[in-house]
Amino acid sequence: MKLPRRNFLHLAVGAAALPPVARIACAQAYPTRPVRIMVGFPPGGPADILARLMGPRLSARLGQPFIVENRAGAQGQIATEAVTRAPADGHTLLLVVPGNGIAHVLYDKLNFDFIRDTAPVAGISNGPLLMEVGSAIPVYTVPEFIAYTKARPGKINFASPGNGSTIQLCGELFKLMTGVNMVHVPYRGNAPAVTDLIAGQVQMMFADAPSSIEHVKAGKLRALAVTSAERWEILPQLPTVSEFLPGFEASNWFGVAAPKDTPPEIIDTLNKAINVALAEPEIKARLADLGAASLAGSPADFGRFIAAEAEKWSKVIRTANIKVD
Repeated sequence: MKLPRRNFLHLAVGAAALPPVARIACAQAYPTRPVRIMVGFPPGGPADILARLMGPRLSARLGQPFIVENRAGAQGQIATEAVTRAPADGHTLLLVVPGNGIAHVLYDKLNFDFIRDTAPVAGISNGPLLMEVGSAIPVYTVPEFIAYTKARPGKINFASPGNGSTIQLCGELFKLMTGVNMVHVPYRGNAPAVTDLIAGQVQMMFADAPSSIEHVKAGKLRALAVTSAERWEILPQLPTVSEFLPGFEASNWFGVAAPKDTPPEIIDTLNKAINVALAEPEIKARLADLGAASLAGSPADFGRFIAAEAEKWSKVIRTANIKVD
């Protein structure tokens, strides 16, 4: 049967309008089932701790379980790829780490581009790294360490939890800015790196606070400085690295992203829920215990933050010619 032109046009317009309407209805009902928060690292690390800290708050506010799923490997890239391939409906999220924004520079064979294939949702936290040496190393300041290392070219090792990690890049930036000749020693995670730093198998590390602060307080490690732009209120006596190397700054930050094309209404719902949780006194106190502060803001704020960090560290990667297989 042949439809009159007017009827045909009405049907065509109605059909074209259905997908947006369906998307809006889906966003208004979100979430309709449990939400997975993908973490690209083993349980117990900073990313995992933060995901498990935020999950119950999001569950309470949005009415569905938020389940942490650990898919460790390749400095978080296995989990990231899983999220980029997930449906863009807000039911699969990524706990974002600094390495996500620079992965396309480090790895030649990735099947995705984090910045292109995800949508920023919200920042969670931002905290400094600690420049630390073993207690047997006879240096107490950043200038002393630089002089000590320059007197021993190629004999001082610095540890990191893996090739391409933020901690390695922090060490590479330090090398570029000071001209020291240090050897990078990658480990499989923070814990073994810190253990060998205490034992004297390696001499220096830009360590995240949660994995090392108790060892500093116990005298097993010596903190020389913090990598933030301002002094750290938890150890206010420590200078910043930038007091000796102007412009040196690094941080360990975390946030949440969703697959690209996730409806803006869903992203806005998640962003508001995360920011409400970050405003809770209990969450603020827990972040402080982890050596961090809230990175609350809009999705656009978090997107700009990621882009700036990616640009900065991509330059370090290219200058130091760092590649990860």
